[in-house]
Amino acid sequence: MKDKETIAFISNWLREYCTSSKQKGFVIGVSGGIDSALASTLCAMTEFPVTCVEMPIHQGNEQVSRAKQHIENLKSRFSNVTSIQIDLTPVFESFKKSLPPHADEDLHSISLANSRARLRMTSLYYIAGINGYLVAGTGNKVEDFGIGFYTKYGDGGVDLSPIADLTKTQVYQLAKSLHIVESILEAPPTDGLFGDSRTDESQIGASYPELEWAMDFNGDIEKLSSRQKEVLKIYKQRNAANKHKMDAIPVCKIPVGFL
Repeated sequence: MKDKETIAFISNWLREYCTSSKQKGFVIGVSGGIDSALASTLCAMTEFPVTCVEMPIHQGNEQVSRAKQHIENLKSRFSNVTSIQIDLTPVFESFKKSLPPHADEDLHSISLANSRARLRMTSLYYIAGINGYLVAGTGNKVEDFGIGFYTKYGDGGVDLSPIADLTKTQVYQLAKSLHIVESILEAPPTDGLFGDSRTDESQIGASYPELEWAMDFNGDIEKLSSRQKEVLKIYKQRNAANKHKMDAIPVCKIPVGFL
């Protein structure tokens, strides 16, 4: 991949989209992860106003620290970048108390985790609404179009997706070229939705390079190693289970004769 050309292409695409949509800038959630760090930097390069938003919900100190490091670095490099922190922990706790109990602890935990992402999406759209901004997404290609590793109407609820055609490997490559802070480059990827140290790989069962391989695989399964077969199975299972996120919303079309 040609780093310089790709970076210029994405930042120009963002600039042109913002201009054509007659919006005034961008708002983006910054988590302390590599994807939001790259996406926010590309937004900053457009010269449009960019608001970076921290939205901790029982967030680990290391994630909060990385987010702050990145935002401060970005603000020192780009005069068009501002930031705001919205502590959503009290909102989340109040929301939890209003919910009915559920016997299945795993389903309860996953649904609450997704609720965190949806509270953040709501906050971003509030900031976007009062400023006339676009909500920039932070999903990469494997997450958005491979295994659907995102929350529907959470981090999947955005106006445009600047890095969704980049694999995780490519995200790291461009982030290094743009001198993203070292702590983010070195941190294991995590969605940060459970308030603990679990990584994306521990949740998925495969690394991003393995998933990138599976996404492109079109060969003879019988020639694969046992690990490759396992990764391919993980990829196919998640891809099938999350089609409802990645496909367009189905519309019940009424027959002409009924109308």
